[in-house]
Amino acid sequence: MNTICTSVDFHTAGEPFRIVADPPVEIPGASVAQRRALAVPGSELDDLRRLLCFEPRGHADMYGGFITPPDDGGADFGVLFWHKDGFSTACGHGTMALGAWAVSSRIVAADPSGTTEVTIDVPSGRVRAQVHTDAEGRATSVDFVNVPSRLVASRITVSTSRGPISADLAWGGAIYALVDAADLGAPSLEVVPENLTALISLGREVKAGLADHPDTVHPEDERLSGVYGTIFVDRFGALPSGELHQRNVTIFADGQVDRSPCGSGTAARVAALHAKGELRSRQSLVHESIVGTRLRAKVLEETAGGVIPVVTGSAHRVATSTFEVDPLDDLVPGFVLR
Repeated sequence: MNTICTSVDFHTAGEPFRIVADPPVEIPGASVAQRRALAVPGSELDDLRRLLCFEPRGHADMYGGFITPPDDGGADFGVLFWHKDGFSTACGHGTMALGAWAVSSRIVAADPSGTTEVTIDVPSGRVRAQVHTDAEGRATSVDFVNVPSRLVASRITVSTSRGPISADLAWGGAIYALVDAADLGAPSLEVVPENLTALISLGREVKAGLADHPDTVHPEDERLSGVYGTIFVDRFGALPSGELHQRNVTIFADGQVDRSPCGSGTAARVAALHAKGELRSRQSLVHESIVGTRLRAKVLEETAGGVIPVVTGSAHRVATSTFEVDPLDDLVPGFVLR
């Protein structure tokens, strides 16, 4: 039996995140963005991704990250985010899990004040996880402070099997297509688990329909171009607290489902709502997932490049795993059924 690597698994609001602190293969590149560009099919790193993500060691909706050196001394470490279809530019729920992991593992020393800042280089830029701890040093919540996020385009018409659909495009470290579920027509497609199969199919259609749209081209870095996911939203108005309440499901990559409200997707949603005047500067968005978990988000700062969103939630450790490969095993790297 050949031992491959060890991982520490977390979940953030229900969404898995598998952390490999010491990848057993070379990760070429001078920056995190360059490392992602070089993690091509056929590379040792991509083979490792598939091994850890595909069944029987993972599943179609698995998510994780390989820890790398930071781009410079201004960050604690870097990370390459991955899923079943490749390597992503950003991951908010993963950033929150990494913050909790870094503090609980003492990779970053806990601040006596109860709030510890963990700075991480990701392919789309530099992000921060502000980890709040109790008297025993346990992470009680994490604030994800994202890169500048912005509304890219409004009311783009996309042809689908349900007819024309209107979508906004927003950037939150990746480009997301935002679609109001109420605008999908009959039969209703509320964001509830029983509609998940239909939402996955439609999410793929929206992404494919926007593949060549000029607004999906990143103005500064072609490597960040393209629609990463489709976010379907149910609007519930304001809570008695004054917070805006919405429920969403994010269908990302090739039909993967985010069980959480999606960290970077929530950042994109906040940027779009703020740009349209639907979310006031100090007002919070309560963003609910398809399984009922919640993240809270608001605009922390306005900059020339967009708003800086802060997304708050919690991340919890669920397992430590040692992965092995039997030389007689034919199912290597494995398979996915969706």
